[in-house]
Amino acid sequence: MARIEAKVRSLVSDDPEMRGAIETVLDRSEDGEIKWVDVKNDLSSGQWGRLIEKGVLVDGDEGFALADVDATREGLEEKSDDGSSSSGSSGVDDVEGTSWSKYDKGAALVTVGLFAGYSLTEVRNVIGGVMDIILGPLAEVLPFYAVVMVLALGTGLYSTLLQANLMNMDKMGAYQERMKDIQERRKEAKEAGDDAALEQIQEEQMEAMGDQMGMFKEQFRPMVWIMFLTIPVFLWMYWAIGIGGNPVHVDLGNLVLPLAGEVTWKEGILGPMQTWIVWYFLCSMAFTQVIRKGLNISTTPSTS
Repeated sequence: MARIEAKVRSLVSDDPEMRGAIETVLDRSEDGEIKWVDVKNDLSSGQWGRLIEKGVLVDGDEGFALADVDATREGLEEKSDDGSSSSGSSGVDDVEGTSWSKYDKGAALVTVGLFAGYSLTEVRNVIGGVMDIILGPLAEVLPFYAVVMVLALGTGLYSTLLQANLMNMDKMGAYQERMKDIQERRKEAKEAGDDAALEQIQEEQMEAMGDQMGMFKEQFRPMVWIMFLTIPVFLWMYWAIGIGGNPVHVDLGNLVLPLAGEVTWKEGILGPMQTWIVWYFLCSMAFTQVIRKGLNISTTPSTS
């Protein structure tokens, strides 16, 4: 169970002495159940209680048993980049260490420059003209609404794949599990009026808050590449449709939408949002859901 593994990692991360306590319980429980009397000379009552409280130890017929032996062992190991395991600290501690390569930083720098295309006609014309070498032939053989559907399918596909491959869901899940654990212990300590425990938990929470920058980097990394690839597509649509009083470069035609009827591509149908961008987002959301289901890809961390 991934949840047991995450809980073991969290326990070891919060208190390094818990590693020895858990290893002792693992050794003594090889024959099945374990009782307090079997380990009282090696564990403190607080450590024993924490294992029960966190669900690492569960009730057995005559004593206690590990909820999941394999997950408990895995929780004591740290997975390296090549997939091997070694003894170490919780994966949560590695979140802050997530680093961007020179290619990630280069893509981020170019992406910032690409944003200028939204406000500068000269930049938009250059990017639109370059992208038209690729997309122009497509617009010649398909109606514009179908071109937008193809673009939405393409952007949805690579966005999903980039999120799945560039985001470390294990680290994010471990971080969320740790924060959930801290919040639960804080609530329990508050209800019990344990000021000493509250102070210690507050310190843990402050330390964990420092991991938020690492989490932000973990989440933003795929977004940089998604924007790097998607902004030129949007700028081509700006250029092709003639946004901002510029000439139209493709045969647009009109689009028929439910409730709205026949509308032009630059007509506002959801407040200031024009038809072309509403149509793109509708297609993108639909295709993205189909792609995730079809490829069985989850882009959200799981702590269960």
